[in-house]
Amino acid sequence: MKRYNVLRLAVMALLIAIGVVISPLLRIEGMCPMAHLINITAAVLLGPVDAFLVALLIGIIRMCVMGIPPLALTGAVFGALLSGILYKVSKGKIWAAVLGEVIGTGIIGAIVSYPVMAFICGREGLGWFFYVPSFICGTLIGGSIALILLYRLQHTGVLKKMQHRIIAGGVLWKKTAHDTTA
Repeated sequence: MKRYNVLRLAVMALLIAIGVVISPLLRIEGMCPMAHLINITAAVLLGPVDAFLVALLIGIIRMCVMGIPPLALTGAVFGALLSGILYKVSKGKIWAAVLGEVIGTGIIGAIVSYPVMAFICGREGLGWFFYVPSFICGTLIGGSIALILLYRLQHTGVLKKMQHRIIAGGVLWKKTAHDTTA
């Protein structure tokens, strides 16, 4: 069984909270690009299983509290998982995490959404590829933002420090002689 440290759980909780709060605020009709930003960030910082859990919990909370349809789950969990897997397999390539989100959510999640919405929720007039265009557009927007953010963190060296400290269970930033805060 995977051992979770307090910092790892705190990062997961923070990503879940941010995902729940910003999803209705920064939204385009039929798309939720900020969910893809959170999925990719979780995949890069935490790995595939934890990214899947973050996406799953965001979806469940959004469905329970905001009355969002099951698309909140089908449109997120596959992308988060595949994003983490491709990031790991590529040995830390951010573009691979973004590609995983685009394929996992934009294609797989969109196709899985059809039977869920048609047969479970009773929506009529849908085809197997009905959600693909909007899901891919959303993943491209959110993925582009994640790519810029994570490449910038990688360029400054902060990303590697964050990943190391989350895995090791230590503090994110150690106090230095230059810190003026108490």
